[in-house]
Amino acid sequence: MSPTFASLSVRNYRIWFLGALVSNIGTWMARVAQDWLVLTELTDHSASALGIVTGLQFLPFLLLAPWAGAIVDRLPKRTLLMLTQSALGVLSLVTGVLVATGVAQLWQVYGLALLQGIATAVDNPARAAFVSEMVPADRLANAVSLNSASFNAGRLIGPAVAGLVIAGWGTGVALLVNAGTFAAVLLSLNRLDRRALTPAPLARGRGSIREGFAYVRARPDLTLVMALVFILGTFGMNFQITMALMATRVFAKGPTEFGLLGSIMAIGSLAAALLSARRAHPRLRHLLLALAAFTVSAGLAAVAPTYGLFALALIPVGLAALTALTTANAMVQLRTAPEMRGRVMALYMAIFMGGTPFGAPLIGWIGDHFGARWTIGIGPIAVALTLVVVAGYLWRRENVRVSFEPHHRPHLQITTGPAVPIPEPAR
Repeated sequence: MSPTFASLSVRNYRIWFLGALVSNIGTWMARVAQDWLVLTELTDHSASALGIVTGLQFLPFLLLAPWAGAIVDRLPKRTLLMLTQSALGVLSLVTGVLVATGVAQLWQVYGLALLQGIATAVDNPARAAFVSEMVPADRLANAVSLNSASFNAGRLIGPAVAGLVIAGWGTGVALLVNAGTFAAVLLSLNRLDRRALTPAPLARGRGSIREGFAYVRARPDLTLVMALVFILGTFGMNFQITMALMATRVFAKGPTEFGLLGSIMAIGSLAAALLSARRAHPRLRHLLLALAAFTVSAGLAAVAPTYGLFALALIPVGLAALTALTTANAMVQLRTAPEMRGRVMALYMAIFMGGTPFGAPLIGWIGDHFGARWTIGIGPIAVALTLVVVAGYLWRRENVRVSFEPHHRPHLQITTGPAVPIPEPAR
């Protein structure tokens, strides 16, 4: 089997991958449908309302991260995922029924978004940590990248399908389809061979939350990665808002063209995930180069004069952003001890998505007061400034040099000092 798809040779992971792919398509349909609902059916193109909905969905990541991580490390992850996926399916069904029957109001969408965020705050770190129980350590980076490939394959298909469904049958039908896709994940979890899973030791006793914070605080390598991800997630990854505003306000397009933008961007994101799947050892230089590429490509997207050029610019934006996120995710998982992985991944998710409750309303406010293009432009500016700060930090605190070797391209070599012990991945 090709190295790109090595983890699919593991039966449990293959079953999980297929179920997650179906669910991811539904998730992206729901995101487009929700944005369209808030922006065009429940408000008069209010960027602020869209920012509030997005912020409420991600607020629990920030508030509940310590407890979510402790729950993930204390309970069997397969059982926990059955509970969170069932809860998310029920909430999606309620949302779809309210919209399809024509009784949905903005406050209801706010409340349901918050409840979905609470369930997802536990679900996401559980999903991330569960991967290591399905595949051996030498395939963990590959499995993480294939998870991203599944997510972005859903992003490639879901928005385009959502645009067609909304145009043909309405927003409520698109939301109901998403509710049905949760059955695929539940079925895949039920079909896993539990004897082939390698669960990490469950955390016991009190103080597990403090242990998670202390573990990350003592690891500057993890702290640096999380700081970079925070800036990217808070200011650069608000595509739910930015693409909706660009499609409706700047280019005056309908739901089909809006949904198509998400699918076009997913071309770059899917390519990034598949390329990352071939990389067994993600490194800091890969993350920094991807963030630099994001600043350039997102800056070009912000000034694109036509819908076609804007759509094309989203391909390298998706490629750079997903390369950065996949690299960061794999670095954190590979460098974290198995018994701490749930708590560390919950903190990682909180830092990545927890900035959205602040970033999304801010982006919405910027869109209302300065125009839709600035909702994209603020991202590359923030990331570029952060890269300058990080470069200065590494230059002063780390051993950083550009190495030239015969017959090889120059490359950035980073050596930490003093040395930070990195635990070996569990076999």
